[in-house]
Amino acid sequence: MDLVLAEKQNWYPDISFVSKTNSDIKFAVDLKTTYRLEEKSLFCNGFTLGSHGEYFINQNSTKNIQYSYNQYFGHYSLGVLYSRKAQTYLEEIIIYSKKDLPTIPSVIADFEFFAQEKWKIASDKSGSGNTANIGSIVYIADILQGNGIFANLGEEWFNEYWQNYGKITYKDKKITDLKTYLQFKGRTDAWITQNIVLKKTTGNVKNDE
Repeated sequence: MDLVLAEKQNWYPDISFVSKTNSDIKFAVDLKTTYRLEEKSLFCNGFTLGSHGEYFINQNSTKNIQYSYNQYFGHYSLGVLYSRKAQTYLEEIIIYSKKDLPTIPSVIADFEFFAQEKWKIASDKSGSGNTANIGSIVYIADILQGNGIFANLGEEWFNEYWQNYGKITYKDKKITDLKTYLQFKGRTDAWITQNIVLKKTTGNVKNDE
């Protein structure tokens, strides 16, 4: 496959893989990094999974995207999890040379890599406060296993939910969580029978009843 880098810094995805023999076959790969909340924490800080704006709603659009969203056979996140190391603040500036590289203390460590389809690690919450970005889940084991809130529901539910995120009013409130969206759709059975487990950033892992 040919590797096509995004033409602009704010375009999705970071890398497009395009078949050499059939250019209709494309895969989107976004590069992600995030840190564990504590060195041995079960949770990470989370990351964004691309926009749920123009190119996601209108999947024929080419705004801020290398190829239109629906041209890709799959959308993947290639990510790195790491731990932040305690930093020592010095009163003087130390200048290192190349020979010192093996002994320079690192500020990050314990790298762990993952590759997942982005809908499998998506949450039902926005990933940033001031932009239209899809948020990730934050429970590390579920990120590694692709066990996000949509994992048992499927990619179609993921697409439909995020295309309508914050646009539908139900019981006088805009819908910004999956449970309420399923209630609006008359599919409370999907919430119960899919045994969806919500992972909280507080460290509590519990079934949402």
